[in-house]
Amino acid sequence: MRRSEIHSLGSAIKSFLEESKFDRKLAEVDAVTSWESIIGKPIARATTSIYIKNETLYVNLNSSIVRNELFMMRNEIIRAVNNHAGRAIVKAIVLK
Repeated sequence: MRRSEIHSLGSAIKSFLEESKFDRKLAEVDAVTSWESIIGKPIARATTSIYIKNETLYVNLNSSIVRNELFMMRNEIIRAVNNHAGRAIVKAIVLK
């Protein structure tokens, strides 16, 4: 049996990822691994761990000064992470 439409491998993989909801998780992983380029080297050095769960970005910091600065910039950080991902993957931030 032959298919009437021929798809490229890239489009087939993309449609598979979208159907299986893996594309969102890949965007989250990319945002976490690119944290230094998104936020900058000085803040990345103060970050001890970072992860995304249920559209919330959790950032653990070893500096209360940096934590206060990031708290004031949380909307800009959400915007920067979402712009990097190319979609809305983060809606809130928890700073610890």
